[in-house]
Amino acid sequence: MKKTFNTFFVFVFFFLFPAFQVFAAAGANAGPEWKGWLWQIINFAVLVAGLVLVLKNPMRNYLKARTEAIRKGLDDARQAREAAEAALKEIQERLSRKDAEIEAILRTAKQSGEAEREALLKEAERMNQNIAEHVETYISFELKKARDAIRKEAVIVALELAEKKLEQKMTPEEQKKLVADAVSQLEAKS
Repeated sequence: MKKTFNTFFVFVFFFLFPAFQVFAAAGANAGPEWKGWLWQIINFAVLVAGLVLVLKNPMRNYLKARTEAIRKGLDDARQAREAAEAALKEIQERLSRKDAEIEAILRTAKQSGEAEREALLKEAERMNQNIAEHVETYISFELKKARDAIRKEAVIVALELAEKKLEQKMTPEEQKKLVADAVSQLEAKS
């Protein structure tokens, strides 16, 4: 406060006192017009001096704070730009790697698909062979079964035909002779 008071008196003494002397010397010749100017200059000087004294430290502090804020903002903006550029570079690297990864995945999938296709074809071929073997076995079995059935049928038919022929050709005497031969053969074996 003392410094402000001293600055005010210095300003008034060195600035306004010479102005009083100039106007006092010119006042004898100039008349009332210089008095209007004098009071305007004094008022202005007092106003400027008061504003300088009152606002000197707050303005200095404000300007310092504003300068620091601008400097900090510029530093933050520079750091943010550097971080953004680093992030952009990382994203571009990831994208370039993603293309390579996608190609590798597609290549692996294609190879896996080919291998799976080959495995399925081999399995189908094996199953086809198994089915063919089973069909062959089944056909052979059914053919044998059919042959046996045909043979039985043929034997039955042959026996029936033979029986009919024998019945037609055989007389009761021949039948007695055959029965006697069969009985004698059975007796010989026993």
